[in-house]
Amino acid sequence: MKSLVAAGLAAFLCASGPAWAEEVTVETARGDVAVPAGPESVAVFDIAALDTLAALGVLVDGAPRPLYLPYIEAAAGETTPVGTLFEPDFEALAVMGPDLIVAGGRSSPQIDALSRIAPTIDMTIWGADMVGQAKARLTSYGKLFGKTAEADALLAQLDAKLAEAREAIEGKGDGLILLTNGGKISAYGDDSRYGWLHTATGLPEAYPGVAAETHGEAVSFEFLAEIDPDWLLVIDRGAAIGDAANAGNAAAATLDNPLVRGTTAAKEGRILYLSSGPLYIAGGGIQSMLGTLDELIAAFGGEGSGS
Repeated sequence: MKSLVAAGLAAFLCASGPAWAEEVTVETARGDVAVPAGPESVAVFDIAALDTLAALGVLVDGAPRPLYLPYIEAAAGETTPVGTLFEPDFEALAVMGPDLIVAGGRSSPQIDALSRIAPTIDMTIWGADMVGQAKARLTSYGKLFGKTAEADALLAQLDAKLAEAREAIEGKGDGLILLTNGGKISAYGDDSRYGWLHTATGLPEAYPGVAAETHGEAVSFEFLAEIDPDWLLVIDRGAAIGDAANAGNAAAATLDNPLVRGTTAAKEGRILYLSSGPLYIAGGGIQSMLGTLDELIAAFGGEGSGS
């Protein structure tokens, strides 16, 4: 009964909004969608969206818990908890009665159900051309929230960082993206969720044959020794999600073995442990991308040409 009352309240709130509310058409993961412009109450279920909205100075009213990232926690401030990344709290949403719900990524399977509460847009960023998608989402948020000047400034900042990264990386050898999960390792190629680390920066793949799998291609330490990458770009899943059970198997400990130590990357001090939370949790967020680019620029910029 409580759920029925909440659902009824949500329907009333949605139906009773001002009929003259101005609409704006924005680009989403499901194509162009017309939504109310300048929504006053917004619930967000995508961490990449929270990342970019915070960079734009947009305050939101509802957010999931946990948020995993300290800078996202700070930006979320006093927002109302509205469930998790995977499971919305529909009753909390019904009581809130948001003008707009932003979903995407891990929450995308819930979009149809969320749309029964309030207008919902799918802002998923995934797969090929992550940078292009991130720019499109940033532009859409700027248009939707009246922050076009701020969005343009962030776009210019991102383009400048990309150019700086390409210059730093050019001629510095090839690389392999690894994700560690406890004692297991997976490789990611240029068509993966992390592929923009290759495609947008010009970093050649040490092994172009990595399978395009959502969770990467499971590989062995023997594989690393055989491929012998000039650089290893490492993402620690356990650290990203705050997994205390895997704290003893941090990425550095996982890769501390003779086969890895024999690679060019290890011998030359070119194992780069990236800040994993922003990449794994908020991939495609503008702050996440800018931070990762800063790490790449710092690491590659300190190397001489060649490998």
